[in-house]
Amino acid sequence: MLDIVTLGSDAEDAILHSKAEPVADIDPAIRTLIEGMHEAMRHGKGIGLAGPQVDRALRLFVTHVEGDQPRAFINPEIIMTSPEEADYEEGCLSIPGLYTNVRRPASLRIQAWNERGRPFTLEATDLLARVILHEYDHLDGILFVDRLSAARRERALAAYLKKVRM
Repeated sequence: MLDIVTLGSDAEDAILHSKAEPVADIDPAIRTLIEGMHEAMRHGKGIGLAGPQVDRALRLFVTHVEGDQPRAFINPEIIMTSPEEADYEEGCLSIPGLYTNVRRPASLRIQAWNERGRPFTLEATDLLARVILHEYDHLDGILFVDRLSAARRERALAAYLKKVRM
């Protein structure tokens, strides 16, 4: 099973805050990685997981939101976000146990390649849109806490790191 990189671990600065590289070829190794990511996401009881979270600096992520099929997004590009925004409590498998409200666009349109090497465009709203935006941020080295005000981020991270170091 793939290990999930967590904030405060040795690999954290090197991968969680780095911009991921495009996937050059959708080959059997990438398909195996995607399968492993789905397994790690299920094991962690998550609904999304990005390449950098499993120590792979690749522009890909997987999602599985209740009511939707499991999906893989390879070399995704967000092509539209709505002007309407919504607050919703977010968490992250790389920052276990930390949950806080984050404001994000309410809907989006994204283009990507699936694990079979086929391009697709998807319009998403509500929780699926939020998960896609959260995972897409990981590809650019952005954590959900980076979307908070400086004061909220500082408090949240201090509480998280105190708990981790206990």
